[in-house]
Amino acid sequence: MFSALVVSEATDGFEASVRDVDEADLPDGDVTVDVEYSSINYKDALAIVNGKPVLRQFPMVPGIDLAGTVSASSSDEWSVGDTVVLDGWGVGEERWGGLAQKARVDGSWLVPVPDGWSTRDAMAVGTAGFTAALAVSALDDHGLTAPGPVLVTGASGGVGSFAIMLLAAGGIDAIAASRTPGAASYLTSLGASEIIDSTELGTDVRALGKQRWWGAIDNVGGSVLAGVISSTTAGGAVAACGNAGGMDLPTTVAPFILRGVSLLGIDSVRVPRAARLAAWAMLAERVPRERLAEVTAEVGLAEAIPTAKRLLANDLTGRVVVDVRR
Repeated sequence: MFSALVVSEATDGFEASVRDVDEADLPDGDVTVDVEYSSINYKDALAIVNGKPVLRQFPMVPGIDLAGTVSASSSDEWSVGDTVVLDGWGVGEERWGGLAQKARVDGSWLVPVPDGWSTRDAMAVGTAGFTAALAVSALDDHGLTAPGPVLVTGASGGVGSFAIMLLAAGGIDAIAASRTPGAASYLTSLGASEIIDSTELGTDVRALGKQRWWGAIDNVGGSVLAGVISSTTAGGAVAACGNAGGMDLPTTVAPFILRGVSLLGIDSVRVPRAARLAAWAMLAERVPRERLAEVTAEVGLAEAIPTAKRLLANDLTGRVVVDVRR
């Protein structure tokens, strides 16, 4: 038996609780991992608090991230004792995820924890840092070395925090957009050169606004993303990777056909192995381990439920790692 956070259907909706689970109930897979750390992402918070539509079946163990040590393997890639990290692949949505003391997965989904990093370090980064690295790489491929700043929306959250760190470490002028009260000093410490209120981005959005930034990494969506696109300079690009502000996109074709702006979609779930390894290599190179402690809070498994509610209430900055062993 092992402990897991389980979301089940209830008569009045969904119920999340920490309970004992039999190892025989784990899904099929060729690698079993003794999980040490997971994390709470926005998607995890939605799953814990609201169940559907994030979770596809019940009962479900949420947690789209996990890091730990291989305890059993029939995979040629992994041996008992290897330290591994997993992000995405439907884990924590379609099949049992990382908010548990054990996980069984497909070995091809795993990558090694970077040299010199602990499993806690890997989860301090998690899907948030991994997504940020994918977004920065997409802008790199589009020509990020072009002159001009890059805007990061939802900057005080996990993806935004790492995006600012990665951009600043790469010599890029990063503008942070946030609506979190008191986040200015935190964002400046990450390397943001300017801080703006993200509320202004989604207010009175015009088809074409004043050109203010060459590129952007957007974690919000909705009218904020529309405002970001309208103020992107000619030939620039926006990497979209979140929908905290809504799924709709109330914009026009004007920025795309009159300024040549590109909208780059970032999917962090089913990413080819080569791209995964490249993203983790970027993170290991640009994010000092000592900075991880500054952007990370830690909770135990039982604290994950109230923490998810705080995240949805916009009452957190940075990352939250979950020590599933306590």
